[in-house]
Order: sequence, then C-alpha cells, then structure tokens
Amino acid sequence: MRSFFKLVAANLLAIFLFFVAIFGLFVLLIGIISTSNDKPSLVISKNSVLVFDNKSLISESPNEEKVSLFSLGNKSKSIHLISFLESIKKAKTDNDIQGISLENDFLSSGYAQTKEVRDALLDFKKSGKFILAYGNSMFQNSYYLNSVADNIYLNPSGAVELKGLSTEVTFLKDFLDKYGVKAQVIRHGKYKAAVEPFITNSISPENKEQLFTLLSDVWGIMSQEIAAGRKLDLGTLSGLTDQLVGSIPQNALASAMVDGLLQESQYKDLLYKKATSKDPSSRNKDGYLGWEKQHRISIVDYADYIENQDKSLQDGEIAVLYASGNILPGEGFDGIYAENFKKQVKELAEDTEVKAVVLRINSPGGSANASDEILYELQQLKAKKPLTVSFGDYAASGGYYIAMAGQKIYAQPNTITGSIGVFGVIPSAEELAKRNGIRTDVVQTNKNSIGISLLKDMSPEAEQIIQKSVEQTYRRFVSFVMQNRKMSFDQVDALGGGRVWSGMRAKENGLIDGIGGVELAISEAARLAKITNYKVRFYPKKLSKWERILGSGFMDNTSQSLLEAKLGKEGTQLLEMISSERKMNQLMMVFPFKIK
Repeated sequence: MRSFFKLVAANLLAIFLFFVAIFGLFVLLIGIISTSNDKPSLVISKNSVLVFDNKSLISESPNEEKVSLFSLGNKSKSIHLISFLESIKKAKTDNDIQGISLENDFLSSGYAQTKEVRDALLDFKKSGKFILAYGNSMFQNSYYLNSVADNIYLNPSGAVELKGLSTEVTFLKDFLDKYGVKAQVIRHGKYKAAVEPFITNSISPENKEQLFTLLSDVWGIMSQEIAAGRKLDLGTLSGLTDQLVGSIPQNALASAMVDGLLQESQYKDLLYKKATSKDPSSRNKDGYLGWEKQHRISIVDYADYIENQDKSLQDGEIAVLYASGNILPGEGFDGIYAENFKKQVKELAEDTEVKAVVLRINSPGGSANASDEILYELQQLKAKKPLTVSFGDYAASGGYYIAMAGQKIYAQPNTITGSIGVFGVIPSAEELAKRNGIRTDVVQTNKNSIGISLLKDMSPEAEQIIQKSVEQTYRRFVSFVMQNRKMSFDQVDALGGGRVWSGMRAKENGLIDGIGGVELAISEAARLAKITNYKVRFYPKKLSKWERILGSGFMDNTSQSLLEAKLGKEGTQLLEMISSERKMNQLMMVFPFKIK
C-alpha cells in the first residue's frame, strides 16, 4: 500500500512539474515575443519616405487590439489614430521626409477614421511634398484613402474594389422557431432595429428607410471625395462603381481609376527616384534596394520617434480618454467596462496636471446601466474641468448616451450617430425543452420570485414591468439629451425612437455641435481651459501584451477568435446577444449593424 501511495505521489509531482515547465516555456515565449520587436533608436535620414503598409494597423485606442493565442506571433504593429494624425502633421514640416507612400490594401480603420486620415493627408499635400499609393488588391476603404494620392499604382494582376456601401441584416426568427427558442423582445421606438432579427423574417420599412439614408449619406461623402481626387465627375464614378470596373486591372487603368500597372519592385524604384528627385546626386548604384533600408520609414516607428522627442508638460496636459468598443458592466480591457472606466474618469478629475479632457467615443453602445454609471462620473468630471467629445466611426445608443456630459460634441460627416432608444432581448427555450422531454417545476415564495428563466416564458406581470423599465430608461435617455442639446421632449423624441443618423444630418438636426475630427475637439478643450502650450496624453495607458495576457480577457478573446472563424463577426455578435448572461438580464442601448 505504501508503494502505491508513493507511486501516486510521484505521478502527481510529475504532473505538477510538467505544468510548471509548460508555464515556464509560455513565459519565455512571451518574453521573446515582447523583446523581438525592440529596435535601436530611429534615425531619420535625408530623402526619407513615410510608409503606411499592411503591417501598420490603425486602432482607435491604445488597448483596442485583442490579445489571444492566435495573435501572439502577429508581426503587425498598431498605431492609434491620434498618433497617426500627429505623425502626418510633423512630417509636413520635417525636411528629411520627402513624401508619403500608401501601401495598405486593407485598412483596419472605419470610414470616419479613414476620413480623418485622408483630411490630414490633404493638409500634408499643401507642403508641396508628394503622396504616392500602391496596392495589390485595394479594398474599397483603402482606395478611398488612396484617392488622395498624386498617383495610384496597381499590381498588373491586382484589383480595385469599388462597389458602393451595404449592410446585411441576418434574421434568426425561423431558426429560433425551428428549435423551439423564443426571443422575448421589449423595446421603445419603431427604429430600434437591433431586435428585428429575433422577431421577424424581413427588414421593416422604418429600418430600411434609416439604413438607406445612412448609407446614402456616407457613400455620398466618399464618392464625392474619390471623384475629386481622381478628377472624375460623379456620374462617371457611379458608372464605374455599378459595373465593378476596378475588378479588371487593365479596365481600372483605362478608366483613370489608377495611373499605372506596376510590379512592387518597379513601384519601389519609382518611389526611390521620386524621393531623391531634388537631390539626384544622393542616388547610389544599388538603386532602391540600398535606399529602402534606411529611408523607408514605417509610420508606426515615426510616431514612436515623435513621441520620444518632447516629454515636457508645458502649461499642462489635455487628456484624450478613449471609450472604444461595447459598453459593459464590470471589469475588462477589450471594451468600455464600467468599473475600469469610472476609475479612470475619477483619476483624471483629481489629476491637477490635466487641464481638460477630450472624450473620444467609438462605440455602438451596450448596457444601459453601465452607460448611466459612466455618464454620471463624466458629469462629475465636467464640473471640475472642461470636457469636449469627439466621435469616431460610431457614437450610437449607449455611445451617444455617455456623450451627453460633453460641453461640445464633434463628429465626422460619416459618423454613425444617435440611435436614441432602448431594448431588451430575453430568450426562452420553453418550447425546446418540451420537445425534448424536459420540464421544470418551480417552488417560490412570491408570484414572480423566479424572475427570468431560460426554460420558462416571462409572466405577463414580468413583461409589463420590464416594458415600464424600458420606457423609464428611454425617458431618462431623452432627458439627458434635452439638457445637453437644449431641446424639448417632442424634439428629441422625433429624432429618437432608435433612429441612427449620419454625422452630417446629426449636425443639421442639432444632435452634435460641429463637423470635425479629434484634433478639433482637442483645440476646443484647450480654448475652454485657456491654455495654449500643452501636452496631449492618452488614457487609459497602453498595457503590454504580458499585462493583457494576465488580464481577464485573454481566454475569452481566444474563444471569440475561434467562434469568429466559424460564424463571422456578425454571427458571433448575434449569438452573444442571446446567450451572454451579461446581456440577457439587462436593458441594452446598442446599434448592431456594420457598413461594408
């Protein structure tokens, strides 16, 4: 018997040591990954070119990039939008930077973010420096950005995606009915279309109207700017779009969508000659191969270089506080988690070096309760120091709700804005249980003690009280909009009901104060704070990969990556909406659609 216990103990020890070894290897791997990207200090050489390529990812906030098992070996480098814009501004006056090369086929940024970058590039061109663009297969958002360039070059076997905009609504009612699952929906507003996939099999006239108007507004801005950049009239561009002319490279060239068909090495040689055109004597016998090692500067590396140049606070600090992703209760990193966010807001309110705050929102919304908690803390901050708001691609539902603390609100003309409405989706699998011989008995002290059960439909009383809660939350939403936008209930209600607007229309109907990007919001914050020399800093502070791996979201992100590989992002989002315990038992303010 003693030998048996010894054997068991030895096996347990071996298993323990095995897991310790695996963990040690894991830590070593992370260390290698963390240090593998370290580079010596960047030196900007004469006749250099800033390069924005496929390895450079634009993110809205410092911690937006999700870390999972599948991303540990990813060589892409993320740069958040404001740093990107600052890099373009600095390059405009940097005598060593001759131009910019756009080589990103698939932009990670949304259409409103891309417009901010494009506007910055238009300003860069005022310096007289060049912008060239090259692609193998340019997706539409990339082509929209590239249309700002002096010349666009395409691989001879490549393509340009120019097709217009769409959004695809997936309906689940028949699927849920087939398996005996009911989505019990409670909402306010005929435009609150987030719940339509669960209760109907086709798009409602109201939802179709708002989505078509929104798409038309966004596409109208894009098509006008593309046409102007390529020196085409809108009618011609519309025809090229309808006929998918860019799919054939020779047709793209013949129709002036691009300026030439070149292999990548040919383009790099052209870029090299363009960069050295003012100083041909600097060319060497190796051609672009010898030049590009020191003179092709990644815009991500350039942003880091700029950030390290000036550490002084000057008159004070303007904090840019990111609210990026879905709004959720509790703690976490990949989204706007109420507990983390409230803590950050309180710290900024008490920080004497922070003279003003810019709230940068890029969110389709989320939990009504979490949104309300965040709004309250932002209101307390505003009582102590100026607070302006800048919208990114989305500031809808809960995202718009938290903006009601701002003194001034700015958006791009193609920002998805508004969606003043509330809903709840409560799944019931009672029919599914019956079909499979599953039944439940309930023992309770009061009539509605069970609350919400997955295996029971809501009682009429429970449904009635939740409907009242939805109405109360909607009225509370409207009251904050009334106060901030100086409107009556009827005026806000006419714009609300869950309807979404483009930033352009939001300005016209008074939901925002002005059209512009984050830099406009920063300058307004400085004006309100009465400071002229200031340092801009970003919050929350960027976490290392190791800190994020140790955080609560690492395994969740890995699981989500697996789901998205099978169901796609939209399918995963719908599944989460009806299966997430966090979302099942609370009211939501969220815009669920994606423009593509």
